Amino acid sequence: MPQHSTEILAATEAGIARAAQLLREGKLVSFPTETVYGLGADARQGEAVAAIYEAKGRPSFNPLIAHVHSAEAAQRYVEWNGTAETLAQAFWPGPLTLVLPLREGHGISPLVTAGLDTLGVRVPAHPAAQALLRALDGPVAAPSANPSGKISPTTAAHVKAGLDGRIAAILDDGACGVGLESTIVGLAGPEPVLLRPGGLAAEEIEAVLGRKLAVRDVHDPLTAPGQLLSHYAPGAPVRLDAAAPAEGELYLGFGPGACDLNLSERGDLAEAAANLFGHLHRLDALGKPIAVAPVPEHGLGEAINDRLRRAAAPRD
Repeated sequence: MPQHSTEILAATEAGIARAAQLLREGKLVSFPTETVYGLGADARQGEAVAAIYEAKGRPSFNPLIAHVHSAEAAQRYVEWNGTAETLAQAFWPGPLTLVLPLREGHGISPLVTAGLDTLGVRVPAHPAAQALLRALDGPVAAPSANPSGKISPTTAAHVKAGLDGRIAAILDDGACGVGLESTIVGLAGPEPVLLRPGGLAAEEIEAVLGRKLAVRDVHDPLTAPGQLLSHYAPGAPVRLDAAAPAEGELYLGFGPGACDLNLSERGDLAEAAANLFGHLHRLDALGKPIAVAPVPEHGLGEAINDRLRRAAAPRD
């Protein structure tokens, strides 16, 4: 996949402005947080988010965390509540991610949420991350900036060693304080739930809330990074590798040809990834079985097919 030389940008006003502009253009930029370097894309641009998975070689489409510069910015994208306000006041900026229902008109790519109706949001404390997010004034989806399965990067040199030529730029602000990933708390249900332990102790959160956190059951659906893999399952049956729809089926196409919705008429896997969850939701709302055209099993096609197989798997 390497196509170009990755820019190294200093964490100066000019470097941060350049990084923000690249994100606006749909490019990938690595930036430091208080734990590790993240690999960022504008969370509103589906093809940019798809490029994260392609650059990392990430095997499947799991939910990503959207980084924002403040609690006020988070409220543009999620339904806020009193518990979120309490935790934000106590722990943001910092290593705490809150999972909340998406608000109407949020504009977040379904690829960030893996097709779910919730979003994990975090306000990082690192000064360079804060400056970049304020310069962009938008949400940045960002897992760690390393090839999947490799050690998380804590310096720009680590990022360059793993992703040089695969991403547009690295915003270099020295070494990160090495720490755990953010703690994730779910606030979309009747009680706060610890979805993933991390750099903020659950006891500290419980002390602020004055109550114990519920613990996620391993059989519950996937709602955040760092959990067991689950699948988005439409209500209607899904048939894969279909050359054409059978009678009564809706047809999700790939490449040129007649269909109800097309993942990518030009056969572009990044475009197909960006459209995957949104198109499945739209077809599912029509209440008919769904037939899906073959998608090549290479590059992003592996992750697309992984999700499609999970959507088509028999279920109770």
